[in-house]
Amino acid sequence: MKSLFTATLVSAALLFCLVLPSTAIAANEPLTGHWLHEDTSPDGNVSQIVLIFYQSGPKLTGKVVFSWGDLGITDGTTDGHSFHFTVMTPADSEKPAVYDGKLDGDEIEVISRWPGNNNTTYRAKRAPDTTGIALARIPPPALHVVPYNGLAKTPPMGWNSWNHFQEKIDDAAVRGMADAMVASGMRDAGYVYINIDDTWEGQRDAAGNIQTNRKFPDMKALADYVHSKGLKIGIYSSPGPKTCGGYEGSYGHEVQDAKTYAKWGFDYLKYDWCSAGKIYGNEDLQAVYQKMGEALQASGRPIVYSLCEYGMGDVWKWGPAAGANLWRTMGDIGDSWKSMDEIGFNQDRLAEYAAPGHWNDPDMLEIGNGGMTDTEYRTHFSLWALLAAPLLAGNDLRTMSAATKEILLNREVIAIDQDPAGHQAKRISKNGELEVWARPLADGSRAIGLFNRGEREAKVSVKWSDVGMSGEPTVRDLWEHRSLGKVSREYEASVPSYGVVLIKVSPN
Repeated sequence: MKSLFTATLVSAALLFCLVLPSTAIAANEPLTGHWLHEDTSPDGNVSQIVLIFYQSGPKLTGKVVFSWGDLGITDGTTDGHSFHFTVMTPADSEKPAVYDGKLDGDEIEVISRWPGNNNTTYRAKRAPDTTGIALARIPPPALHVVPYNGLAKTPPMGWNSWNHFQEKIDDAAVRGMADAMVASGMRDAGYVYINIDDTWEGQRDAAGNIQTNRKFPDMKALADYVHSKGLKIGIYSSPGPKTCGGYEGSYGHEVQDAKTYAKWGFDYLKYDWCSAGKIYGNEDLQAVYQKMGEALQASGRPIVYSLCEYGMGDVWKWGPAAGANLWRTMGDIGDSWKSMDEIGFNQDRLAEYAAPGHWNDPDMLEIGNGGMTDTEYRTHFSLWALLAAPLLAGNDLRTMSAATKEILLNREVIAIDQDPAGHQAKRISKNGELEVWARPLADGSRAIGLFNRGEREAKVSVKWSDVGMSGEPTVRDLWEHRSLGKVSREYEASVPSYGVVLIKVSPN
């Protein structure tokens, strides 16, 4: 099991590891080889980290192999006993993870320091040279168009477990979210999907059928319970051998898994690239995702298909052909203004690819998780609605504050997101940190967001001519829930720092 050192012990250990004597390196270069660390989680899943070292004198190269991908070693040094190296993290190329350790017989002790996380220490044993090597490549199918499944004619709305619960999600929590979605009024406002993210998976039986782990004793019964509440339920997998969390993926079992999801009663699949990148390249993305798209359509049950590939390979250009209803456009969102701002305001170039049944997905909502202010969360919700993005809450629905409920249950903003025309907003103007985004709606009106990405309150304005309108249209403030009457030529509002004024402008 992983454990954490106190700050004093870590400092002492790192000092020991970093002091590399200048004596000659042993001729046999003892660090070269594969080193395996295994960790059993409370649900019984066994995850692995493999360190593959190549020692040449004082230089150490190789890679660290995780279930979701491999990270190459940089700046590696060793005296044949202690070692030090860094790896570039997927989330932040400017902040590497730092590793230190020492050889102890047939084991190594490792201390890793990832940006934003505590120090973690573990031991790894010497292992065969095949450990950590990717499975044999199954050739992907030839490309062809998977027919549209007729689902998600407006962006999916619901809840996903990952942002708040991560690996701590279980049967009881999912049932609790279903209950809370009904009791809070979210179901009646349009939120219908209860989506289980990673870490539900167990092992496969002798016939290759995926099983659940001990956190989910009866997946069919859980799906039935969610359905009994007038809701739908979603599940998660990966086209690779392992999921991001190190659990069983669908590699080589796509048709089998799709049939299992249908048998259990699932209505939605999030399919996360992760370890598939250890076997396939970006040129294989469409074919690999097409394989599951076809399997879902052959399963006998309508299942919304969500691609999680972080915007790789210009997915918006081929996602519909792979049978997808939505696809991630960037990396994972975090519960901070910086993360939400970088993702949300970089969607403008993708507007032409959004349409009923096929949506750009900037990732799940962080509203209510505590990392932003209510003003920033209103900006988050307003921007996602303008972008025709899926609205998948990521908080604990059982303990929502009144302010969080007010944001998530704003039906006037939800109506913008769910507009049947399916147009995604575009940036109309930008003046420093001040931006205007507009979206045409099915009834001929416009939804317009006046955003202030700066640190001071500021006035933001929009000319009707810039959004294709004229005369004196009627303006309604969607957060204040009040009509502002007829306004000629242009509209101006004072917008708080990191805030938004969201209006609907209707022609007379």
